[in-house]
Amino acid sequence: MEHHTVPTTVLWDIDGTLVLNAASPGNLYHLAVERAVGRDLVLKVGHQHGRTDAGLIADHVRAHDLDDALIPTVSRHLRDLTDERYGRGERRSPAPGAAALVRRFAELGWRNGLLTGNSEHRARVKLGGAGFDLDAFDWEHSYFGDAEVERTGVTARAAAALSGERAVIVGDTPRDGEAADAVGIPFVAVATGVYEVDALQGTSAVCVARDCVQDARLLEDAIAALPPLH
Repeated sequence: MEHHTVPTTVLWDIDGTLVLNAASPGNLYHLAVERAVGRDLVLKVGHQHGRTDAGLIADHVRAHDLDDALIPTVSRHLRDLTDERYGRGERRSPAPGAAALVRRFAELGWRNGLLTGNSEHRARVKLGGAGFDLDAFDWEHSYFGDAEVERTGVTARAAAALSGERAVIVGDTPRDGEAADAVGIPFVAVATGVYEVDALQGTSAVCVARDCVQDARLLEDAIAALPPLH
């Protein structure tokens, strides 16, 4: 197998990939909108896995025919709600084997970056609460979705920054794969979110892992064999 000796950045998704999904992942966005308008609202938008924070907030705001100018205020309330839940002791669980694989990739000299629909602040809260060493991630080579309604906006920034290097997106949803495809970044799928292996095999993924324990070597070998980005 050919291994390319160029800088390698592994861009990890968070929800469903590094940490297990929350029991009710969509309600925080709805609560943030309610705080912004100061009244109870009927929940009109279900959670869509693989969306960005900005996209989900926009969906909730528009579902109630509210002005898009409200979106920054909702974003601030989302941050506050995240901190409040953390302060009450709510923590996310790490996905099986994810922390060990992050350490393994670092030992290989690879960067562990993030490519997530969350803001950097929410990423730090989720990962720290799940027991990850925050210093294990390269925050300068990480890309966040708090200002991008579509996930392709996040992947486009990553592709531009990492041109000529080897990069890969590790995610748990077909939407992760579609956003990777749109900008020419290879996609590796892990079935630790809501999608099973069979569903993820229908994407462009160069490999599909059951999790980061059973298929850790499969993931490592697939990434090591990738060519640099054009």
